Amino acid sequence: MRLLIDANLSYRLAKRVGYLFEEVLHAERTGLPIPASDIDIWNWTREHDFLLLLTRDDDFAQIQQMRGFPPKIIMMRIQNRSTPYVAELLEKHFQSIIELATDNEQGLLEIFEPDF
Repeated sequence: MRLLIDANLSYRLAKRVGYLFEEVLHAERTGLPIPASDIDIWNWTREHDFLLLLTRDDDFAQIQQMRGFPPKIIMMRIQNRSTPYVAELLEKHFQSIIELATDNEQGLLEIFEPDF
């Protein structure tokens, strides 16, 4: 599984969760303009065969409703949190991420904070 991390999450997250995925890349490392538009990130993700897009931005769910998947969206429903905290949530929900990746019907996984 290849994962692209949206610019609204730390680039440091790629290193923290890299062992979980085949490849992890942050949006700022794609060569797209900074800041890149959501649609440019969406298109880049699709064109470069990244199955998963990790974000906190609801706009990607709306784009997916119009265009389908891939990419599949992992939506972090969290406040601004530290990189270790976000990495821990991804590790905790990794089985759900695998299920999302292999499910032909589902394109969105929402991960909530325990107290959100």
